[in-house]
Amino acid sequence: MNCADSSLPSAVDIAACFNGLFGPCYRVRMIGGGPEPEYLPPTPTSPGYLRYRSDYAHSALHEAAHWCIAGARRRQQVDYGYWYQPPPREESAQRAFAQVEARVQGLEAILTEATGLVFQVSLDDVDNLFRFEADFADAVCTERAAWWDRGLPRRAEIFRRALEQLPGLTLTDG
Repeated sequence: MNCADSSLPSAVDIAACFNGLFGPCYRVRMIGGGPEPEYLPPTPTSPGYLRYRSDYAHSALHEAAHWCIAGARRRQQVDYGYWYQPPPREESAQRAFAQVEARVQGLEAILTEATGLVFQVSLDDVDNLFRFEADFADAVCTERAAWWDRGLPRRAEIFRRALEQLPGLTLTDG
C-alpha cells in the first residue's frame, strides 16, 4: 500500500474547521497570513483573532492547541497573558519556555495526528537547539501521553474529532 498525501488538510481547511466550531460561540476567528502567531481577545465590538504564521497548517494547529488549553481568563488577554522572550535565551529562560511549550506541543501532536499530517517537535531557539532538542522531544512525548491519560480539554476533544473528519491520508493499493 502507498499513502497518497495530496488530500491532506491545509491551514485554510484547519482554520475553517476551527471557525465553524468555535467562532460563533466564543467570538473568535482563526486567520492566517501573520508574520508571527498572535492571539487578540474579543472586545465588545469585535471578535478575537487567533492568527497563525503565514499559511502553515502546523502553525494553525499549534495556535489552536494554545487556545484549547487556555481558560476563560487567559482567553481575555493578548497572547493569553504569556511572556515571550525571543531567542537567544539564557538557559533558565529556555527551560521555562520549554516547560510551557512541551504541554502545548503534546496537545498539538494529538491534533496533528488527527489530520493525518506528521507532527514535528519545534524549538524556536536555533542557537540552543542541540542542547535542548532531545530533552524537549522527550518532554513533548510525555505530555502527549499525559493528555491521553487524563483526557483532552473539552474544546480540544471537540476540535480533534472534527479534524478527523477533514480530508486525510488516502490508502491506495499498489
